[in-house]
Amino acid sequence: MVETLFHAYTPLVIWTGLGLLLFQYIPVNFPKLLSYFLFWIGIPLQILVLARQSDFSGAVGFTPAIAIFVLFLSTSCAWLTWVLLRRLSAAHMKKPYFQGKNSLVNLLLLNFNSLKRSSQGSFILAAMLGNTGFVGLAITPSIISTDNNNWAVLYSVTNNVIGTYCFGVFIASYFGNSEQKNHWWTQLRDVLTVPALWAFLIGFLTRNIPLPQTVESGLHTAVWVVIASALLLVGIRLRSIKKWESFELALIPSLLKVVIVPVLIGLGASYFGFSGDPRLVLVLMSGTPTALSVLILAEVYELDRDLLASSIAISSVGLLLMLPLWLAGFS
Repeated sequence: MVETLFHAYTPLVIWTGLGLLLFQYIPVNFPKLLSYFLFWIGIPLQILVLARQSDFSGAVGFTPAIAIFVLFLSTSCAWLTWVLLRRLSAAHMKKPYFQGKNSLVNLLLLNFNSLKRSSQGSFILAAMLGNTGFVGLAITPSIISTDNNNWAVLYSVTNNVIGTYCFGVFIASYFGNSEQKNHWWTQLRDVLTVPALWAFLIGFLTRNIPLPQTVESGLHTAVWVVIASALLLVGIRLRSIKKWESFELALIPSLLKVVIVPVLIGLGASYFGFSGDPRLVLVLMSGTPTALSVLILAEVYELDRDLLASSIAISSVGLLLMLPLWLAGFS
């Protein structure tokens, strides 16, 4: 397990670290240009390859339904938590609950009412979207049997296509636009024009059409370039964070992402009769760190980048702490 985690996190550390080092030497517009490249070309190419090479024949048919349920559960928890914090912050302004001036809770509640609409969108995305493709699929082969691997694959595909590029784009578009300019057809247009969805359809429909070996090899190489570019963007955004308040706020969606939601899913799976590898896969996939793709959505739709970058960092550390507990409780 230690060796698996090492291999899974080595590229994350290397490319994120490179982004941290290069921050002061790159042009100001480079992060936005890189995000647009990933949104329109890189991520669609990655999903095209995944759709072409995934074998869904042995997968349990209702795995996508479970993945979608987890998305709704995570979104609901994040939304309700945001509303609760709003009310606590408003009450705290009138009568402070905590007298310690520099206490974490006190600072969080004092700063909460000043947050913009874009921060709410980032808060929800951080708790909702998990890195099932890069981290989830990298870890599951070492802790589950090959016969159950399709649970993880089908969950990851559903999370990436339906979660990130349907629900995620809808939420990013909604909170990225002002209330005056918000119309339901704006979100519908943004979802229908997402290139990743069309790339998945093309890849799925052409699975049985062989491509030349050089093209297949080129696609595999391109996928790793996409992953490296996304991690580089994470490092750049982490280095650009100027206010530590984003880390304080990011603790809450990170807690929802890697602790509360996966525990609820594990208990719910046990109640409905799941056990062994299927249950462990559902817990692991629902508790993966905040997805790298949220930063791309933040750049495209002008959301709170600092909050999302902080959530990625905190939830990635949280996974390392929670994984042994999941193995002990749900394997």
